[in-house]
Amino acid sequence: MDVELQILKHLPRDAHPTISVIDEYCAGYRDLFKEVRNYECFKYLHLGIISPVKRKSLPEIARVVGINSAQSLHHFIAKSPWSVNDIKDRRLSQVLKVLNRNAITVVIDETGDRKKGKKTDYVARQYARKRRESR
Repeated sequence: MDVELQILKHLPRDAHPTISVIDEYCAGYRDLFKEVRNYECFKYLHLGIISPVKRKSLPEIARVVGINSAQSLHHFIAKSPWSVNDIKDRRLSQVLKVLNRNAITVVIDETGDRKKGKKTDYVARQYARKRRESR
């Protein structure tokens, strides 16, 4: 819709477009967000997840998608009034619809990778130590 018309008629503005695959996927969730800014953050997070950046932290996602501050993404995750369960239910519904009752196999790799370096936020190498009993 024309932005000037939205302003003149006091209509809510449309979300800023990203890339077509993200816009099309996220459109199925639009009605779960009351404010357009929350919906945009939802789209920006998806865009950041598929982006080629190595570190998927909020500051890096904000940088790669062109947001001035990662604070809006943090607020979206921490304090925004949307329901995680509603999003989970919608995602499950969409997956089941796409599968059309076809069987799939889910493989979960719990081996993990050893941490190298000190660049990843909030991650440290974990060690399991045996406890010595005192005699």
